[in-house]
Amino acid sequence: MFRKLSLIACLSAGMATAQDRPEMVDDEFGTSNIEELSMRGALMQLRHKNEHPLIGVIGYGAAKAGMHDEAREIFTQQAEIGNVQAITWLSWMEDNGLGAPENPERAAELDRQAMSLGSAVGAFNYGLDLLRGRGVKYDAKAGRAIIRQAAAMGDASAQHLIENDYDLDSVTPDADEWKYEKRLF
Repeated sequence: MFRKLSLIACLSAGMATAQDRPEMVDDEFGTSNIEELSMRGALMQLRHKNEHPLIGVIGYGAAKAGMHDEAREIFTQQAEIGNVQAITWLSWMEDNGLGAPENPERAAELDRQAMSLGSAVGAFNYGLDLLRGRGVKYDAKAGRAIIRQAAAMGDASAQHLIENDYDLDSVTPDADEWKYEKRLF
């Protein structure tokens, strides 16, 4: 946990001081002044179609730091190239209205997409969507089947839900209860 917090603190520090760094330059000699491990650098690389393995991590740091527009840009681009973690984080942003109005239908579709790419987390989240009727039509039978699939893929939260007889409060205590009051039947 401490390592994650340290990484986020370092990324946040890089984000806060990015305006003091020179612009990335593309010219006939190539690309220079490429920033690394900063929000600005990640966005510049992304906009120049340069892949970097830490772009998703920087998107996570941006989302947790409240920089939702930047995180959304990173996760959207990464989701378009099939990055399953970015799809999952973009779903979280859609479901919670971060950087755009809440969109449970889009969130559920992203969860389904992550599941189709082999993500246990995506399967768990899509199973929850079905069990709650959030963003999709309520379907307890399909939701339970997908939760069992997520558990078989190794998702501990799915296994916990099964062991607690599919009591949704066992995995998401009442913090978001207000979201799940309306079901799409």
